[in-house]
Amino acid sequence: MNRREFITVLGGAAALWLPVARAQQKRIPVIGFLHTLSADRSEAVVAAFRQGLSETGYIEGRNVAIEYRWAEGDYERLPGLAAEFVSRKVDVIVTGGGTPSAAAAKKATSSIPIVFTVVSIPVELGLVASLARPGGNVTGISAVSLQLTAKRLELLSVLLPQAKVIALLVNPNYQLTERIITAAQEAARVKGVSLQILHAGNESELDAVFPSLAQLHADALIIGSDPYFYNERQRLAALAARHTVPAIYELREFATAGGLISYGPNLPGMYSQAAGYVGRILAGAKPADLPVQQPIRFELVINLKTMKALGLTTPLALLAGADEVIE
Repeated sequence: MNRREFITVLGGAAALWLPVARAQQKRIPVIGFLHTLSADRSEAVVAAFRQGLSETGYIEGRNVAIEYRWAEGDYERLPGLAAEFVSRKVDVIVTGGGTPSAAAAKKATSSIPIVFTVVSIPVELGLVASLARPGGNVTGISAVSLQLTAKRLELLSVLLPQAKVIALLVNPNYQLTERIITAAQEAARVKGVSLQILHAGNESELDAVFPSLAQLHADALIIGSDPYFYNERQRLAALAARHTVPAIYELREFATAGGLISYGPNLPGMYSQAAGYVGRILAGAKPADLPVQQPIRFELVINLKTMKALGLTTPLALLAGADEVIE
């Protein structure tokens, strides 16, 4: 065999070998991260998700890719963003920012695994068949925040035992609003206080709501569970301070933004839990076999600086039960 024939044979062998080698290269799985809110307001939960994912052996940019889609608080964008992931054929869809993103993903696909976070009533919403046996392609972490509405009203009553009128702020564009109102009305009836319902779904409406509290003679305010309100937590805390309104919120991040008091699950912790499920699914587990998890601990956070600015004294019962006190 002369040199030219040898090179030709070698080249032919290489041509046969290259497709085999490429086929043997392991494809990096892709996670679609769909969130109701904006990236700049969600850095902590993204960091918690990445950390939780790394604990399962998957590190972004090394052996897994994550594509992010942010609805920026516009719920109507979610179906289109979810459809992008279905078209992209991602391996898992993770939804954040509450019910709207989870519902959009569920509607978009019945085959791609979905792991939701911060959804209060996944069974009632039809996301899963049951908490213990989700069935289908969906599982995740339930926030049970809606069910804590009564507890938040009770905490306000401890802080302000003479309160006769309490207002509830809800977003008319949120699909759980009526359920939030019903839960708050029942809690108010049990406590014997009057409940006033206020609606706001954008910045101008938020700005208009707070001056009306004085006209309603509201002694305190409950901020309803809603992704939009979470995105506007700095604005809400500032408005409450400006109008000297004692308010309670659902998550710690409201209190760290200057809100008076919060009671609810640990948000980054839920994203870390979700990441654990994503890792298991990428390793071969099926969502139908992974029970929906619920928080086992809820945080009571008190902002003492805000408390003093409002001229309030923190009851010892609240201080004793606080998980965190912000000085």
